[in-house]
Parts: sequence; C-alpha cells; structure tokens
Amino acid sequence: MEYNSLTKDIMNLDNKVRFAAVCDDSGEIKYGGQREGIKNLLSPEETKRSNIQALARWSLRNSLASKIGKGQYAMAVYEKIKRITIPLENDHLLLVTLEIDSDHDKIINGILSFIKK
Repeated sequence: MEYNSLTKDIMNLDNKVRFAAVCDDSGEIKYGGQREGIKNLLSPEETKRSNIQALARWSLRNSLASKIGKGQYAMAVYEKIKRITIPLENDHLLLVTLEIDSDHDKIINGILSFIKK
C-alpha cells in the first residue's frame, strides 16, 4: 500500500478531515499530516505521545483478536474533534481526525474502501 497516496486520498474525501497520517511503531508520523489552514490542537510532542498511546491500545485489542476477530477501526469522539485509528500492515497505524460535525460513517466507509483496494 502506498501510504502517501492513501493520506492524500483521505484528505480529498471530505473537507471535514482535519488530519490524515500514518505513523510507524515508534509513533513517528511518516506520511501525511494536517490539512493546510487548520490549527493544530496538539504540539508535535503531544501528537507523538497520543500516537504511542493509540498503538498501545491496538496492541491490547489485538490480544483478543483470536476470540473476537481482527479490529477494523476505532473511533473516539472528543469535544473538539473525532479521532479514527486504523491498523495497517507492517505495524503502521492510520490516524485521522475529523471536525466534530462531520459525517464520520461516510468518511470511515470511504477510508476502508481505499485500504481494501
């Protein structure tokens, strides 16, 4: 999968997408980033820490995969944003944040269709 193209496709999917990036297993963002003109809510250090926490949560979810199946995505809704995480191959994680008033079902379905290609 070409991660740079994936993050661009996600950004083009809907103007309510604030951020689309792929991080590696250390939490470092390798592809993608913030939509131009959008104010970052987290500092780079806070973003990396948040990525590491998301990776740890996926590790916990994966420990149950033999019983409940492999996780497809996770979403959290905060007061200011919605955050979607999707596990990718090679211990990478897709991170997407949306405006709070976004149609997250439509966006998630679009992202999943990109990944399945």
